Amino acid sequence: MAEVYSRGFLAIALSAGIALMMLEPSSAFVPVPTFGVSSSSSSLLSTAEPLTSGPTTLDGETIRGPIAPLGNFVLVRTKDMLSSTEGGILLPDQAQERPTEGEVMAAGPGKIHPDTGILIDNPVIKGMNVLYGKYDGVGMVYNDEDVQMIRDDDVLLYYTGIRMTLENVTPCRDYVLVEIPKTKLEMSSGVVIASSVTKDDLPCEGAVILVGEGRMCSKGVFTPAPCAVGDRVKFRDYAGNPVKIQNKEYSLVRMIDLLCSIPQENKD
Repeated sequence: MAEVYSRGFLAIALSAGIALMMLEPSSAFVPVPTFGVSSSSSSLLSTAEPLTSGPTTLDGETIRGPIAPLGNFVLVRTKDMLSSTEGGILLPDQAQERPTEGEVMAAGPGKIHPDTGILIDNPVIKGMNVLYGKYDGVGMVYNDEDVQMIRDDDVLLYYTGIRMTLENVTPCRDYVLVEIPKTKLEMSSGVVIASSVTKDDLPCEGAVILVGEGRMCSKGVFTPAPCAVGDRVKFRDYAGNPVKIQNKEYSLVRMIDLLCSIPQENKD
């Protein structure tokens, strides 16, 4: 009797195996429901939804779904920075050392402080535009599109809208936006040239235009900024990150790189 049951079970198993082999490869993957994930924890995850209805790919390989950055990582779609001429014609920015501009496709919840265990929130979210260092992050190809995975610490400023303006940009955390004055240098021959063409005479002072939230401490709160809007400051050589906003030159400087404030001249 036991032998009869054993043979019957084997026949059923073989039939099921043949049926599975006849299925298409794509239909062999069945969505699996997730359990034990609260709404609060799942809301921390931000996935990079594909722009098309086709298969999701990463570095040329098909994956099962959109990727989700972990920790304080940010997935950015790089876009060309544009500058305009006096006639209003938009041209690609040819400056090689300028920061890179991009759109946030997905962002992790933030990083855990190694000493206090406090979650330090990510300052950017999906849909924002960010400015970050040209060589920051890791390049990838996501859905046949060049993207960059950076950290929130790499973000210099963020904004919403199509283009950067002083009204919509926000320096990220401990960054300060400093307006660089237009200065000219006169050579011994009497020829006046712009200081921007001399590599060894980069401007390192200017007026504070915008101030970030401040430097975040281990308790997850921001420390007050050492300067205010309108102050004139001097910062370390080569510490600034040049950026052009509405055809004017600015520099993004970390608060720790500010050396001193310069007294303003009395206009009276």
